[in-house]
Amino acid sequence: MINRIFMKNLFLVAIVLLSFGQLSAQTVPTATQVQKDINKVLKFTNYNYNMGNIPYGKPTEFVVTIENISAAPVTLNNVQVSCGCTTPKFQANAVIAPGQKTTVTLGFNGSAMGNFTKNATIFLSDNLIKTVNFYGVGVQ
Repeated sequence: MINRIFMKNLFLVAIVLLSFGQLSAQTVPTATQVQKDINKVLKFTNYNYNMGNIPYGKPTEFVVTIENISAAPVTLNNVQVSCGCTTPKFQANAVIAPGQKTTVTLGFNGSAMGNFTKNATIFLSDNLIKTVNFYGVGVQ
C-alpha cells in the first residue's frame, strides 16, 4: 500500500517538473523567433499607389521597386494578389544583393466601376512580407 502511494506521488512530481521545464523552455526567445523590421532591410516605392481615374475595362499596370538597403542579400520568393483582376509580373527567386533593386509589375484588368482598392502581398526570404495597395476610380 505504501509503495503504491509512493509511486503515485513520484509520478505526480515527475509530471509537475516536466511541465515547468516545458513552460520555461517556451519563454526563452530564439534567434528565429525575432522578426526583422522590413523597413530596415528593404525600401519600397509605389507600395500605396493611386491609379487615379481609369477607363472601365482598360487594363493598366504600375511598377513597385524594391531596393535592398541592408548588408545581406534578400530573395523575392512570391507575389500573391487579392483577386483574379490583378496580375503580378516578377522574377521568382530573384536575389536582391545589398544596394541592388528589383521590380514587381502589378497589372489591373480595369474591371471596376467606381472606387476600387486592391492589394498584393510580396513574400521575401527571412519571413519578410510586404502588402502593396493600389486604388483608383473606374470610369466610363
